[in-house]
Amino acid sequence: MSGQITSNVFRGSGVIAATAGGLNWVSTVVTASTLTAEAGNGYWINTTSNTCTITLPSSASAGDQIVFIDYARTWGTYKIIIDSNGLNYQGEDDTYTVEYNTDGETLNIVYVDATKGWIPLNDDEVTDAPVVPPTQKGIFGFGTTGGATRLAMTNLVNSSGVVATDVTGVGTARRQSAATGYGGDKAIFAYGDDGTSVTAVSNLVSNSGVVASDVTGVGTARTAPGAACYGGDKAIFGYGYSAVDNVSMTNLVSNSGVVGTDVTGVGSARYTLAAAGYGTDKAIFGYGSDSGGIASMTNLVTNVGVVGTDVTGVGSDRMQLAAAGYGTDKAIFGYGYLGSDVVTNVSNLVSNTGVVASDTSGVGDARTVLAACSYGEDKAIFGFGNSVTDPTTPTAVTNLVSSSGVIASDVSGVGTVRYGLAAAGYSNSA
Repeated sequence: MSGQITSNVFRGSGVIAATAGGLNWVSTVVTASTLTAEAGNGYWINTTSNTCTITLPSSASAGDQIVFIDYARTWGTYKIIIDSNGLNYQGEDDTYTVEYNTDGETLNIVYVDATKGWIPLNDDEVTDAPVVPPTQKGIFGFGTTGGATRLAMTNLVNSSGVVATDVTGVGTARRQSAATGYGGDKAIFAYGDDGTSVTAVSNLVSNSGVVASDVTGVGTARTAPGAACYGGDKAIFGYGYSAVDNVSMTNLVSNSGVVGTDVTGVGSARYTLAAAGYGTDKAIFGYGSDSGGIASMTNLVTNVGVVGTDVTGVGSDRMQLAAAGYGTDKAIFGYGYLGSDVVTNVSNLVSNTGVVASDTSGVGDARTVLAACSYGEDKAIFGFGNSVTDPTTPTAVTNLVSSSGVIASDVSGVGTVRYGLAAAGYSNSA
């Protein structure tokens, strides 16, 4: 059995019924992989990191009630499994598997008798989950003009896609860092090459676009990772090049901007890749350079920050590209380096299920080591990088992406020409 209920019983008011003596809600959120439940209790089950197997009481009386609620809306990723512990469940003995795997689900069970055992009073999904407000503005930051020069300057992007002039930098000047939004309306820059060594330092960006001073780095110092939002308000940095070699580790960022320690990597180690959010709460890493050369593989990230195995790439193998979300639930990869001194302006759209489309003919100057971010609720912008006419000469040109994923022609650049920079969306206010 899979938790399918053919007839649910609800009160007309929509309020979950309780036993005569009232339901005791256990104050501690359950995060463990196992739980021994007691009759008369309500439990908040957080399966962000693991499946939870729940063992019901070995004996029960008619009217005994237990309620389980999806605390983090993650049962769709990590389910709960009910062990009826010798008693029947919906008329079936405990040799049957009972599991619930829907995000936002509430399970309210009542014991009837020895024949039917435990029966769900209701098994419903909370459909009105909070929706993260759309990103309205963007920020380009850091980079290099070439050689040993490293920059800390930023350029803000308004909700119409207009890039502002240079803002004096804060924090360690560096190139090939990564950036992403977090917390619903803020952003973070992290990692990169400061001209002397690779670093793990990070800088938080407020919802008004103000860059904060350095935060001591967490995790393996590296350059050229990718970064994206996931889970609505959290972020992930992944892959990159350490002082020794390519890596595949990731670092999760909380909704308050705290960078977590290294998580053992999944998929091929590589650097100079790109990443973006898609599907409203998931993310995708794509392309880059691995031990075998330039690649087009992708790795999907779940809404709880779990990275999937390599997916065979679609489109041109390339590195030093950029990516951003658009259309509220889709993403786009664009531009990059193909090898053999060839720079491209080709792009690849990503559906709201994480499927990468074949190459779309390029628009605008082909360039490499550029950056991209979302803006204006459902649009994106690519900016800066090295021009195709001279791979050693930076540019400040930008290209806007419509809500349907169409890249517009070049817009004359504003701000210091540079490459090896990063970009992220921020602010819910236009």
